[in-house]
Amino acid sequence: MQNSNELGLTDVTAWTDKYFSNTKAIIEHFGDTEVTYAFFLRRPVLCATRLATQWIQTQATSRGINVIIETTHEEGEWVGAGEPLFYLSGSFMHLVELETIILQKLGSACVAAYNAYEMCQMLPHVSFLAMDARHCAGTEMAEMMAYGASVGSRVAQRLGAVGFIGNATDATAHFFGCEKGLGTVPHALIGYAGSTLRAAEMFHECFPTENIPILADYFGREITDTLEVCHAFPKFARDGKIAVRLDTHGGRFLEGLDTQESYHVLGRHVPDAVRDYRTEAELHDLIGTGVSAAAIWSMRETLDHAGFSKVRIIASSGFTPQKCRSMACAKAPIDIIGTGSFLPEKWSETNATADIIAYGGTPKVKVGREFLLKKSH
Repeated sequence: MQNSNELGLTDVTAWTDKYFSNTKAIIEHFGDTEVTYAFFLRRPVLCATRLATQWIQTQATSRGINVIIETTHEEGEWVGAGEPLFYLSGSFMHLVELETIILQKLGSACVAAYNAYEMCQMLPHVSFLAMDARHCAGTEMAEMMAYGASVGSRVAQRLGAVGFIGNATDATAHFFGCEKGLGTVPHALIGYAGSTLRAAEMFHECFPTENIPILADYFGREITDTLEVCHAFPKFARDGKIAVRLDTHGGRFLEGLDTQESYHVLGRHVPDAVRDYRTEAELHDLIGTGVSAAAIWSMRETLDHAGFSKVRIIASSGFTPQKCRSMACAKAPIDIIGTGSFLPEKWSETNATADIIAYGGTPKVKVGREFLLKKSH
């Protein structure tokens, strides 16, 4: 079946909740009326309604009907729990079966926008790259998540953050003002090449004008392999045209580190980071396995001591809002974060909903939802 962005009239009926199509049949029998819907979420979010409202307009055009969409917030504005995101007015007979798909396009994008904004604000000097596509349940979700991240990023950028500089796929690059997706290389290429250095050489041969990426954890020699690539391409390294991506998994420490050495690394650079009280999760982000703050600091000081101070560090692997907060506490020297962790963790929080608040121009809403009624001015 078609993607829901292209659903025809028959397909909408097939994909909508059955009680809506039942209601449509009843309205057709007893007579249509004008209604107004209020769409909202039960938690604070950033307003990211464009995909939903564009779809409504497309459906209205295909049905030959007029609808009125009254937005209550500008894109990117903070919206409180229970506050209507927009009002939709039109024919009850036509709108009733659209509700299911409108809600699908609404909640998750707004929560993703909120999370992306929060991450960018915590680390305002770091560039972010949206790498969410592989974690999405299909291309439609990938579009909504990229859109949401771009909205949150623009809000943070207006407040001075670098924000998201792009994303991983060509299809959604336009949300970030790019012509194509951005990225480095996967672990699969390192295995194919046989060494981290050989993979870098292959990349450079195929893309001679592009910056050289290093994915350093395949063989567990993040420090050794990174320095080997930098020495093999010294001019690129000195000119800042090499970036090392740290993606060490949570089952091991970065080369040369253990718990004690991780404390020592942070003690040399940001001693206050481990002096204050930290939760277990925060402490793991700081001195634990995987891509910790200590791992990033260790790579940075190694590169600097070797004369490669312009080689950039890309950090990935589980960069949630919480982990970004920990990195901010440790002043971790990250240049770029590759993340898909702005995707909502608790999917139930993305559940948007709607209520009709007026029939035939007369305000009416179910008991307990009076807060949705339009405020008189």
